[in-house]
Parts: sequence; structure tokens; C-alpha cells
Amino acid sequence: MNVEITTMKLTDLVKPEKNVRIHTEQQLAEFQRSVKMFGQIRPIVIDEKNVILAGNGLYDTLIAMGKETAEVYRYDNLTENQKKKLMVADNKIFSLGIDNLDTLNSFLEDLQGDLDIPGFDEEILKQMVSEAEDITDKLSEYGTLDEEEIQAIKENAERKEEQIQKMESEQESVPQETVLTQPDSVTNDSEEKTAEESQFVICPKCGEKIWL
Repeated sequence: MNVEITTMKLTDLVKPEKNVRIHTEQQLAEFQRSVKMFGQIRPIVIDEKNVILAGNGLYDTLIAMGKETAEVYRYDNLTENQKKKLMVADNKIFSLGIDNLDTLNSFLEDLQGDLDIPGFDEEILKQMVSEAEDITDKLSEYGTLDEEEIQAIKENAERKEEQIQKMESEQESVPQETVLTQPDSVTNDSEEKTAEESQFVICPKCGEKIWL
């Protein structure tokens, strides 16, 4: 399988009839940021007929930027099936990776506020770093504090812990009182019934009320 690396005019390249990847306006805008900042960092892949197999988004970006040439990998001996497989694999394999957030955060901190990075929103990156700076600043001070400052920090932490434990203890010691109440209507009915019964008796023969 022969691979030739060369520089070609963009007007000589041919876009394929079908493309596995749909490029959004945002992605193309980030492509432009990358090219302006770093130049072309990966080649466009073409076949023996100059048809683009990988790098359609980069091609569109270079055209939009008014570029005239591009670095390309040229494959001369791929079968039609191999070409299709390359187009599918190129788009899929990259999406299988995941970000190493620890390394990403470390790099962002090393950049010290210079966060104009293609592919990312600068304001969001600044917010991410600012949230981590509070912890980083405290850690960076460790080793520069004298014994009195260290002891004061420890005592302050112990006082906070004691306050939390005291509040939790007081909450647990409060008795839980259960008060049973009767509806006013029930109480009133009972009082009226008692008063009524105390004013008459029922005749056992005729069943009439005999008032006292």
C-alpha cells in the first residue's frame, strides 16, 4: 500500500459524493481558529483520483479562509471497500476516546489564564479554572506558613467541628411531643349531648321524654 505525502492545490481536490461526517457551523468555526493559530496540523487524505477520503471539514475550512494549497496523504492502491472503511474508521475511532480530566485541568492551570484554545469556549474555561484556583492557592501556600499559623488553622477547624457536633446533639435531645386534639365539632357535640341528657329521662313505657 503506497502512501505519498505532497502539497496540492485545493482546486484539484474532489469532495466525495457522500460523507460520513456532517460538519456543523460551530465545528468549522473552531477549525478556522485552529488553522489561524497553528496552521494545518494534519493532512487531507485522498485517493488516486484526488477524491477526499478524510479531512472534508478541513478542506471546507481552508476554502473558506481563502487558502490555495494543502498538505495531503495520497493513497494510490486502495480498493473501493478499503476507501469506504477508511472513511468510516477515520470518523469513528476518534469519537471513542475520552478526555483525561486530571491532565486537562493541569494543563489549564499551567496556561495561567491564557485560555484561547480552539475547540473550547474561553469564558467557560476561565470559570473552570477559577473554581479550582481557590483550592490550588491554599495548597500552594502549604509549606510557607509558620507553626503558629498552622496551629491556628487546626484550632479553627476543631472549633467548627465541635460546633457542628453540639448542634447535632441538641437536635437529637429535643423531645418529640405528640399532641392529640379533637375537632371542635366533636367536642361541641359531646358537650351538647351531655347537657341535653341531664335535663330529661325517657319513660320506659311510652318512650316519651320526662323533663326534670
